[in-house]
Amino acid sequence: MKKTNQANHKQFAALTLAALGVVYGDIGTSPLYALKEVFGGAHNPVPISPDNILGILSLFFWSLMIVVTLKYVTFIMRANNEGEGGIVALMTLATDRDDNKSLLNIFLVILGLIGAAFFYGDGVITPAISVLSAVEGLELITPAFKPFIVPISLVIIVGLFIFQRKGTASVGALFGPIMVVWFVVIALLGLAGILAHPEVLKAVNPLHGLTFLAKNPILGFFALGSVVLCITGAEALYADMGHFGIKPIQMGWLFMVLPTLVINYFGQGALLLSDPSAIENPFFLLAPEWALTPLVILATIATVIASQAVISGAFSMTKQAMSLGYTPRMEVLHTSEDEIGQIYVPAINWFLMVSIILLILGFQSSSNLAAAYGIAVTGTMFITNILAISVATRLWGWSPVRAFFGALPFLIIDGCFFSANSLKIPDGGWFPLIFGLVVFVIFSTWKRGRDLVRIRMADDAMELKAFTASLDDGGINRVEGTAIFLVSDSYYVPQALLHSLKHYKVIHKHVIFLNVQLDTVPYVHSANRIEIDQLSNSFWVINMHFGFKDDINIPDALKHCKISGVSFELMDTSYFLGRETLIPKIKSDMAYWRELLFVFMYRNSDSATSFYRLPSNRVVELGSQVVL
Repeated sequence: MKKTNQANHKQFAALTLAALGVVYGDIGTSPLYALKEVFGGAHNPVPISPDNILGILSLFFWSLMIVVTLKYVTFIMRANNEGEGGIVALMTLATDRDDNKSLLNIFLVILGLIGAAFFYGDGVITPAISVLSAVEGLELITPAFKPFIVPISLVIIVGLFIFQRKGTASVGALFGPIMVVWFVVIALLGLAGILAHPEVLKAVNPLHGLTFLAKNPILGFFALGSVVLCITGAEALYADMGHFGIKPIQMGWLFMVLPTLVINYFGQGALLLSDPSAIENPFFLLAPEWALTPLVILATIATVIASQAVISGAFSMTKQAMSLGYTPRMEVLHTSEDEIGQIYVPAINWFLMVSIILLILGFQSSSNLAAAYGIAVTGTMFITNILAISVATRLWGWSPVRAFFGALPFLIIDGCFFSANSLKIPDGGWFPLIFGLVVFVIFSTWKRGRDLVRIRMADDAMELKAFTASLDDGGINRVEGTAIFLVSDSYYVPQALLHSLKHYKVIHKHVIFLNVQLDTVPYVHSANRIEIDQLSNSFWVINMHFGFKDDINIPDALKHCKISGVSFELMDTSYFLGRETLIPKIKSDMAYWRELLFVFMYRNSDSATSFYRLPSNRVVELGSQVVL
């Protein structure tokens, strides 16, 4: 027992360390640019004065305490789908998939997809602004580095995305110790500043923040658009929850990340009290001159790590969205034998890399990107609140009144942050909105297109039970072996079977109609995987259940399927798939341009053979045309 406890403690410590390297890289590097943007940014900077410094520091402190600690770490993480987090997982908890027609359900699904789209926007902006802000520290060493800031940043970004194939575990094991060093260093830098001007500790009093907002209502409102930079990454830590678990993330935040961030921000504020000109780059100017070069190197490495939080979150969210039918099938590689949640999605990896490269080339500096940053983050945060209200009423048994007023403080705070950032739309805030719109169109088009295909195919379909009964009556030759037809609806005869009978004039001795159902839970226990419905002595319907985080492997699941007299041995089993050729139609149930987009995605999606792990030498594809 003692050895078991020791092993558990070691595993917990390892997960916490890895979480520091993956989950908290984003929010952990915010000191590089957050305070600098408030007082020295290009967008309505706050004048440097003792009262303003204490007011802004107070807003920073209480934003970290209320939004991150109270809302995400304490409250939102309770709204997990069997340990999985992220806005897509939250959406599945908040909605009822069996109630697709209610206005509330439709509204919540749309909100969830918009939030997911915003998260992808965040996944593009975070690596760009983080890496640029660190590399810009080279200018303090010598101005000669200025022309090389963008090229160096691009090289770092490309290297980061090439490394993703190694997997989250490898990345976390490498990055975790480095982030521990980072948090210790920023705490020491901040502590030196605080010791020089301990009066900054007064900012813990929330009255300083409230007084600043009361005395400067317009300026304070503009300032909130930059204050929010101190909490960027909160949504990412929720999205990455499935990689490491709730407890390691909570412990890492409370005992390492939160205290070191607060100390560093207060240290930067203390520096500005004594030297307002340090606003040029208060983070780096906290360090003694001899430490500047190693600090720039460490900061650059830390910002690379910061990018990992949103990249890992994007992989997880894509897998969830794919399983729930909102994105085309894509190749998903599992990078860990022990942790099923650790995945790598090549298509998303390269898509993010290209988008980030274009973003860096377009905006050129971290200050320019700051305007684009906040709106994606705050938009996702606000939507998270609304979905959490639905979860509290549907699953936790809270009354609507209790749920609303419980979430009201968060709604107000996030609403203020989002409104303040919306003022930056002309200066760069347009980017995450357009990027999010593109992602939302992809999500909604794929979902609508798949529904439309099913409707069209059902129009001319035959009822399955009656059809199989007619085949049992005789008149058709039977051959040895088992045929498995993949179907999306077990009520109708699959087109692949009709085409098979038409061309081959025979049917297998045992015929299975396999319907793969993706449930709104992350994982389905093997005992609950398979449901069997016998139609006759030679025909069966199998409903196979997977969670949205499960590794979908049909042949492996069939090994646990027991049907009397039926063999699922590889050489005795053939898989029949329908392969539809889609024909877009003007004046259909979907806009023509969306039909063209859907057809393009459908043609380039990962094959069902690969997605379901079917043996390619035992698969028969039979095509049919579907007019949209």
